[in-house]
Amino acid sequence: MTGESEQVVLTERRGHILIVTLNRPEARNACNAALAQGICAAMDRLDAEDDLFLGVITGAGGNFSAGADLKAAMRGERATTNRGGFGLFRRPPRKPLIAAVEGYAVGGGLELCLSCDLIIAARDAKMGLPEVRHNVVAIGGGLFRLPKRIPYHVAMELALTGGFRTADFFERWGLVNRLVESGQALEAAIKLGNELLANGPTALAASKEIMFQAFNWTDEIAWTSQMPIAERALKSEDRQEGLKAFAEKRKPVWKGR
Repeated sequence: MTGESEQVVLTERRGHILIVTLNRPEARNACNAALAQGICAAMDRLDAEDDLFLGVITGAGGNFSAGADLKAAMRGERATTNRGGFGLFRRPPRKPLIAAVEGYAVGGGLELCLSCDLIIAARDAKMGLPEVRHNVVAIGGGLFRLPKRIPYHVAMELALTGGFRTADFFERWGLVNRLVESGQALEAAIKLGNELLANGPTALAASKEIMFQAFNWTDEIAWTSQMPIAERALKSEDRQEGLKAFAEKRKPVWKGR
């Protein structure tokens, strides 16, 4: 990670949770090359460290992300990595990732949410795909992920009008998991993360990955394709610990391996 990307993406451990903060508040956390590199490095760390079980991604300064940094793009910067745009669009982490949304999550900011597994949002957060307003196309996954998460015609209206909606609109259609008051999204996401930590971390990762891949599979293919992913959990130390803890009537002590 470069020095600049270290500054524009902050990471903090809270137990087994990695908190990733987009830190370009002066640009509403718009994504330039440094931000993409920093997000990618954080996702690589989340996947690599066994004792990190899940991640939370949020934005500094009261906004999640206003999307791509168009000024940086005009300078020729490419805000993409081996994980794709924004450092994760094409290949999110294999472990669960929760979005904690305040303020604007628009354009690539909404596509960042769509790359996460759970979304906590402040009621007054604004979300949408405004690309068509600038004769730009939302190629960060929004146009094919959004109609898989909410009804087709609702997604189409959002994509073709470029309009913004508040988070309660998206919660009503099932995209946002939980609504909170302004300023409380991060703590609510951490609270949800702590709820998940009661479960086996290798099973969490396997379950997330199978569901992430599910749209690419027919049922026939899924029966065999899920097994290599599931086996990492089924053959793990954590599975033995889970069974032993159940037999001994105690809470399991997870290791992430």
